[in-house]
Amino acid sequence: MEVRRLDHRLSGGADPGESWDWEEVRQICLRAAFRYAKNRTEAEDIAQDAMIRAWRRKSTLRDSAARTSWLAAIVRNEALREIGRKRPAPTDTLDTWQGSDDERVSAAVERADLYAAIDRLNTRDQQLVKLRYHEDMTQEAIARRLGIPLGTVKVRLHRVRAKLRRELAAA
Repeated sequence: MEVRRLDHRLSGGADPGESWDWEEVRQICLRAAFRYAKNRTEAEDIAQDAMIRAWRRKSTLRDSAARTSWLAAIVRNEALREIGRKRPAPTDTLDTWQGSDDERVSAAVERADLYAAIDRLNTRDQQLVKLRYHEDMTQEAIARRLGIPLGTVKVRLHRVRAKLRRELAAA
């Protein structure tokens, strides 16, 4: 059974026999809520909260002719309350939680790809990469150890890094 009209007593000198059409009140609240909401669900939540507040505070309405503007003020206040609530979207926390595992997996895959690309280099280039990045030697120290000019070390390292970048970009 659907109830569309509810009677209530109004204080403040209003006619106690006056009744409200709550379906009409719902439409007024919903229409006003769309001004503040981002989507229909949010507008319905705002309108529902406003209707509950209107039901509880119906005795404070002084002029029944001003009911629409009174309801609009309630809807505005409920919308501001809704906006003020800081609730993270459920997907934000889910993405963060899953993202940390994804980043570790991605880093492991990238490292594996890098080591595979280094393994495909010729022996001379592998030696340069090992000395520079695994043993953390400077270019000058590499030149002294291998007995080759510093410029040659710089050029070879530059070419090896470019080659690795190309291979990793292709993969």
